[in-house]
Amino acid sequence: MISVLDYLKHQLAGTLTPDMETLMRYPTAISRTLAINIAAVDHGTATVEIDADALIHGNQQGTVHGGLICELADAAIGTAHSTLMKEGQSFTSIELKINFYRPVWKSKLRAIATPLQSGKTISHYKCEVKNEEDKVVAMVTSTVMTLHEDKAAGR
Repeated sequence: MISVLDYLKHQLAGTLTPDMETLMRYPTAISRTLAINIAAVDHGTATVEIDADALIHGNQQGTVHGGLICELADAAIGTAHSTLMKEGQSFTSIELKINFYRPVWKSKLRAIATPLQSGKTISHYKCEVKNEEDKVVAMVTSTVMTLHEDKAAGR
């Protein structure tokens, strides 16, 4: 069993072998469904990407749905926090707030999650979602609760 961070670094480098296992499931089911990819990872930080296209991910106005942008940010934050997990730990989001700044029709979106404050139980993250022009599409803040031992069981 290797740490989540080591597992994800091997995955990104293409050096992951079948005998390497970690505490979390990667890639996640939702990331496979939506084609969200991890682009970078480090201790408590992560960047994930998606090729967003209003023809596939559109809303009734013809732009990329805000829920997809929110999921992208949540995936980055979850990946960032997962790099801190040890055996007997899991986590859950307990709050997420998003502000949208500009519409998206078609762009590779990149969500960059970094910690604002990391605690034993409660941590806070910020996540910028940027388009191909490196312009901020949305800003997300989130509160994550680390679950320990019996509270983490089955999660």
